[in-house]
Amino acid sequence: MMIESRSNLSTRRNMLALLAAGAFAARTAWPQEKMEQKPATNVNAHRTSIHYDLEFAATPVRFYSAILDQKQFAAFSGMAAEIDPKPGGAFSMFGGLIVGRNVELIGNQRIVQAWRPSAWPAGDYSIVHFELKPHAAGCALVFDHLGFAPGLYDHLSDGWKGHYWDPLKKYFASA
Repeated sequence: MMIESRSNLSTRRNMLALLAAGAFAARTAWPQEKMEQKPATNVNAHRTSIHYDLEFAATPVRFYSAILDQKQFAAFSGMAAEIDPKPGGAFSMFGGLIVGRNVELIGNQRIVQAWRPSAWPAGDYSIVHFELKPHAAGCALVFDHLGFAPGLYDHLSDGWKGHYWDPLKKYFASA
């Protein structure tokens, strides 16, 4: 069992409380330079979370690094990224289109981020959760994106596929 200092617990609790308060206040979709926001399909209009179970031809170590190392992130995404890979560290990805903070990091196993498109009102965040497990010759990813406004599901889901999952699969296959 890991024992944390009282100041670390207080800081983590304060951050989580702040994130929880803002997580459900999202108002607009992920801004993308060449992709206009489209309304959600009727079946997805009220959904406020996304879930994926995916497999990648990369170890959990490699996947974890690709998400948190700014050079690797820029290499797979094709856009600039600034990432402080520590708990509480800030990130700015896709040339500043997505910003946030790392809430919880468990090396090569879990990444939890307070995540927001820069066009959302200040203080509005959603939560993204990457859970990595070794699987066959690579890793299994259980991914959840929670707390965005109704009507954004289709747009955000398309963004995850087009800006993360497909480029990551190509990136891992090229090495």
